[in-house]
Formats: sequence, structure tokens, C-alpha cells
Amino acid sequence: MTFTLTVLGTATPYPRPDQPCSGYLLRTPTTAVWVDAGPGTPANLQRHTAPDRLDAIWVSHTHADHTADLLTAYYALLFADLHPPQPVPLLGPPGLAARLEAFLASAGPNPASAAFDVRELHDGHRAEVGDMTLTSFAVEHGLPAFGLRAEHGGAVFAYSGDTGPCAALRSLATGADLFLCEADGTTPSPHHCTPEDAATAARDADRLLLTHVGHTLTERQAEARAGAPVARTHEVHHVTP
Repeated sequence: MTFTLTVLGTATPYPRPDQPCSGYLLRTPTTAVWVDAGPGTPANLQRHTAPDRLDAIWVSHTHADHTADLLTAYYALLFADLHPPQPVPLLGPPGLAARLEAFLASAGPNPASAAFDVRELHDGHRAEVGDMTLTSFAVEHGLPAFGLRAEHGGAVFAYSGDTGPCAALRSLATGADLFLCEADGTTPSPHHCTPEDAATAARDADRLLLTHVGHTLTERQAEARAGAPVARTHEVHHVTP
């Protein structure tokens, strides 16, 4: 069995021309999950599916470069030409619903819950979304943050979210057919991985793909330091066991 990862954006900490912030589309033939909603990603999402056809949205943490376009999605789902049959399940860290409500306080009678069915993540959180199983791992980023392990038909995809090196990151990646790991750090940090940290965490994964490369590193430098390729916007990766 196969599922696919489409890179919608990877920039940090703000979008660049033709490069939105963090966002990915994870799909099987029958299920679609938007992973992180960084600024600029909804436009690229629509190259592949409409927001009202998503089975779920999964968000790693509340920093704006991973969540800001949830606001765009809110307006798209409720006030445009889309027709969601019900609120879209939104799996995210504790406090995400309150943040959305605060931003939307002046938006009239429709609170965030009109667009999203918010479900808080915790370490070990497990959700069945269509034919995918999504398991969340608490990681280290200075605030509640999670990595994602998605399984479908024997294939395993793992995503670090934003995190420093930690035991959970290594566990998250172990046995993954594709491990997507951030590499925002140039030097060792408790809150972000360097390319070398990503390579260490991926030691027991089949394939490593770097993302969210810091602005002080070129993609070529990151690839050389990790010995692995960097994710580029619009790339599609097939995850097979």
C-alpha cells in the first residue's frame, strides 16, 4: 500500500516568494490530511484538493509559521464558495482552540467551532482518520509541540514538527519509511534540530527528508551536513513499506 506526501511549503520563519511556510498534504486514495497550516499553504493545498474535502487538519504547535493560515481556512470554509458537510476535525496542541477564538472574537456570530472540530493532542494521542492512523509524540520546542507518525497499509510516515533533539524524536522516526525532519538550527539548540541532529534521529528510518531549513543555511549546505535531500515546495513523495 502507498500514500503520498505533497510539500506545500517549508519556509521559516516567514514565507518567501514561491515558498510558503510549513505545510504538507498527506493522502491516500480516499483520505486527505493537511499537516501544519503555515502562511501561504492554502493556495498550494488547492492545487490538490479543496479545504472542504479534507478529512482532518493536524497541527504540530501554535507558532504562527505553522498555524496562521488556519484563519484563512476559517473564512474559506464559512464565508466563501466552499460547502463543508460538517466542521473539519482539527487536531492540535492544547490552547489552539482558545487562540483561534481570540483572533476571531470580532468575526460575528460564528466562533471557530463553526469551522473546526478541535481535538487536543497529548503524548501518545491516536486518531483514526479515514484509512490512516495518526499518532502524536510530544517533542521539545519550549511549548507544547508534537511530532506525527502516520500509518497506512503497512507504510509509515514520520514528521518531527519543530523540536530539538530528544528521545521522543528518535522513537518517532524508528522504522519510518519516510522521516520528514526540520533542520532550522545552525548550531546545537534545545528547541531546533541541526541537519546533523536530523540525521542522528533518522538512523533507524528508511529515508530522511529535511525541511524547515534555517535562513542561515543554504539547501546545499543542509544536504551536505545531513547527507540527505531537502524538501522543496510542490514535491510529491510516495511512502511505501
